[in-house]
Order: sequence, then C-alpha cells, then structure tokens
Amino acid sequence: MPSEHRLGPVIVFAPVGRDAAASVDLLGRSGISAKACGDLAGLVESLRSGAAAVFVAEEALFGKDANLLFKWVAEQGPWSDLPFILLTSRQEQTGIEVWRRSLISSLRNVALLERPVQTLTLVSTMQSALRARTRQLELRVLLEEREQAAQELEKQVVLRTKELEAANEALRDQMTVRAHVEEKLRQAQKIEAIGQLTGGVAHDFNNLLMVISGGLEMLDRQTDPAKRKRLMDGMRQAAERGSGLTRQLLAFSRRQELKPQTVDLARQIGGMRELLDRSLRGDILVTLEFSPDLWPVEVDASELELVVLNLAVNARDAMPKGGTIEIRGENVPLSHQEGATRDFVRVSVSDNGTGMTREVQARVFEPFFTTKDIGKGSGLGLAQVHGFVQQSGGRIEIESEVGRGTRIALLLPRSSKEPGPDERHLADMHVAPRRPASAGSVLLVEDDDEVAALVSEMLDDLGYQVVRAATAAAALGALANGRQVDVVFSDIMMPGGMDGVELAKEIRSRRAELPILLTSGYSEAAKQAAEAQGIRILRKPYQLAELSEALSGAISRRDIN
Repeated sequence: MPSEHRLGPVIVFAPVGRDAAASVDLLGRSGISAKACGDLAGLVESLRSGAAAVFVAEEALFGKDANLLFKWVAEQGPWSDLPFILLTSRQEQTGIEVWRRSLISSLRNVALLERPVQTLTLVSTMQSALRARTRQLELRVLLEEREQAAQELEKQVVLRTKELEAANEALRDQMTVRAHVEEKLRQAQKIEAIGQLTGGVAHDFNNLLMVISGGLEMLDRQTDPAKRKRLMDGMRQAAERGSGLTRQLLAFSRRQELKPQTVDLARQIGGMRELLDRSLRGDILVTLEFSPDLWPVEVDASELELVVLNLAVNARDAMPKGGTIEIRGENVPLSHQEGATRDFVRVSVSDNGTGMTREVQARVFEPFFTTKDIGKGSGLGLAQVHGFVQQSGGRIEIESEVGRGTRIALLLPRSSKEPGPDERHLADMHVAPRRPASAGSVLLVEDDDEVAALVSEMLDDLGYQVVRAATAAAALGALANGRQVDVVFSDIMMPGGMDGVELAKEIRSRRAELPILLTSGYSEAAKQAAEAQGIRILRKPYQLAELSEALSGAISRRDIN
C-alpha cells in the first residue's frame, strides 16, 4: 500500500512573519516533505496537484474570502478527508471565536495547535495526520479495485447469461424425456399403492374367511341351538364386514352405483346413536347437534351412515385416553362450487384427540395411506369418505392441529325434495359370548373381536380353556400375573407397537418352556423371523383339524424338550 514518500507534500500556508519558513525547515528535518504557499490561490492549486496535509496559520485566513478553499474541501471524493492543522493564537474575543468555529466546520478534518507550539507536538500531530491520509489513499485503491471487480463481474454476468440461455435451450429439449419419466414414475406409484393395499386387505379378508370357513365347520359339530345361533351370527357379521370393505374399495374407485335419496340428516344420523355407542369405547362421549331448520340432502343413506361411522372410528382411534366426538349439521347457503352457486349442508365430525401433522393432512385421503398399526385396516376408510362426497356432488374440508384435535366437514348439496318416512340403518354388530372349557388352557392373543370369538369356540370344542388378550402388552400382563397356560396362540399383526413375533421373543426370554403358536392371514413378512426362532405359523383361514394338530404339535415339542 502507499507509504509516506508516495504522499504529496505538506502545504504550509503562513504568509505573515517567518512561520512558513520555520515550519518547512522543522518538518523537513523530521523527514516530512513540506512546501510553503504564499496565497489562497496557490494553496488551492497545490491541493489540486496533490497534498498530504495542510498546516495553516489562522491569521492567513482571517478576514479573507476563502470560498474557493471551502469549495475544494466540499468537493473531495468519497474516500478523501484532507487533514488541516490550524495554528491558533491566544486571542479569545467573541467575534474571533465565532469565526474560528465557522472555519473549523468548513475545513471539516481539523486539528488545533495553539502558539507557542513545541516542536515535538507539531511533528507528532503532523505524523498522525499523514497516517490518516495514508489510510485514505489505501481506501481509494480499494474503491478502484472494487470498481474494476464490478466491471469484471458485469462481463461475467453477460457471459453466464449466454451460457444460461444455452442451458435453458437444452432443458427445453429434455422436457419430452422428462414427461416419459414422470409417466413411468406414476406407474411405479400405482404398483407401490397396490403393494400397500395387499397387506391390509389380505389381513382383513382372511380374518373374514376365517370366521366364515371355521364357523361352517363348527356349525356341523354343534347340536346346541344357542351355540349354532352364535356361530351363524358371527358368520353373518363377517359377511357384512366383507361387504363393507368391498363398498370402500368401490367408493374409492368411484365405480359403485350409489342410490341417492332425499335424506333428513338429523333423523338418519340420530338413528345411529346406538350403533355409535357400541362401536366406540366407553370413555368416548358422542354429542349430536343439528340445526332445527336443517335442509334435506340428496345422498345414498346407507353410504352416508358408513361414512359417519368411519369418521367416528377414526376420531375414536385419535383419542386413546378418551374424549368427545361432536357431530354437527348446519346449513351453508350460496356456496360456490366449480363456477356454480348452490346451497349445501355441512356435516362435521370433530374430536379433541391427537390431531394431525401437515404432512399427514396432505395424504390423509390418499388410498391405502394409514397411520394405524399394521393389520388394522386397509387404509381405505377416508379414501372411501372422499369418494362418497365426490360422487354425491359435494366437497370435503379438514382442519387439524397436533394436540388439539381434528374436524372433518362434508359439504353435501341441498335437496329440493322432501325426505320420505322410511329410515334404513346399518346392521347392529354383536359378538357372541365365549363359554370357557375345562381341559387345558390357551392364551389367545387376537385383536379382532369376531375372529377371537370364533377361535374361542373352536378351542372350546377342542377341550381348551381360553384366556383372551387383545394386544401383546395385555398378553405379557396376563403371564406376569402368574396365570398358568399350556400354550400361547397369537396373531402376528396386532396394534400397540409389538407384533406376534416380537411377543414370542419376549415370552421366550421370560418363560422359555412355554409353547408358542403364531397365526396370520398375511404371514410372509414375518415367516423368516418366526422360523429363525423355531416357531410355527398357522396360516389363516384354517380348519379345526389344522388348529388341533398345530396346538398339539407345539405342546408336544415342549414335552420332548
């Protein structure tokens, strides 16, 4: 960077007496280049030629027209603030003080030295001024370099712009290829969706087939009318569940032919009170609130009830510690849909449960998407709700906040007709009670109530006493209480975070001698893990003889060991 010898000289402006010559001589002996100036015009000319600083006696400017000097000071570049060292007298009259302050303001960068001034003071002050001037010159170099860099950057921008234009042209050429890739991706997503569907649907249908095929076999063995009726009821309910699952699939694909009719929502949904109470837990409170002047709607009545039931069950699952489900109906006049103005009725189902994240809300109506444990449904419930609303000419809204709950609202088009007197409601669900036997004992771990009821009947017929647990945690709790059982018979897919294979591992670590038999309608996923522990898997649906042979084999292996 520039050093002192590259600076211009110090300009000395003291035209009265010998101050100028003495100052130039003094500064020169201290290694500071200096030259005297005789008048204001010469001073300004020297400043234009380049000066490091100015040493000026105040009497040289007092009473003079210094506007030319002040103009040069004001017009300095943004990097420059030339140092002025002003030699003052001891005169302190009011007029002189006012003039002196005005002079200092006009010159800007001013250091004051009062006569008589010592040599060391003058030299030290001048050296400080020169160092400040050096920094200013360095700043000028930096500003010039920045300007050059800006110009170079401008050139680079022009060059890069041309390159980007070429790249954009190449991207446009790739758009056709990208379209083909996206089409292949959509096909891959369809295949993935089918794969997600397989587990849940296979599990649900195999459970239904288990109830029906096992029930038919047991029906031939029973002479007790009460037991035969319980078996028939179980098979009938399984068939109804299978029909419901089929309706969900068809509603999602929008290929089911709906049978719309004019429906009084308050009467139709109000008639579901008993069904809702039985479908939900005892710690769930359901409230129904409908506007007294609620308009009728044009929908398929049975599908509407299935939709409300689906929403209520989802709300129940979102409140593991209990809570309130509120079902409301209200008029929404003059809503716009696809450019048309129509009246709607809003049916909303609200809960105060765990709520949903934004990511879950974005996917909640996707087919086969579920946040429930494996085997607890096919992920078609809300997709069926969405399909039903779309087919009915309405729309669906969702509001949810994590920790605060969820509200799902169905906007159904108003009907201009009056509802008829007929009411149709979903069939009641009823699980037959189990009667314990007295020979041997089985800990049955099965979350599906209907499957558990049938298997209990089959075990009872084989002479086993049955203890049922709905989850792996409940089964471990039963064993921890010292309950004596001869064999554990568990489904693989269960809620609660622990499946049947993990349950078997835990039981082996606690009671290694206890026989374990697993079953599933979708066993391939856990087959290797179970075989690695030497545990047999009985595939659903199974016959009574197969169950008997599997249980006997599991118990006999314990006796051999």
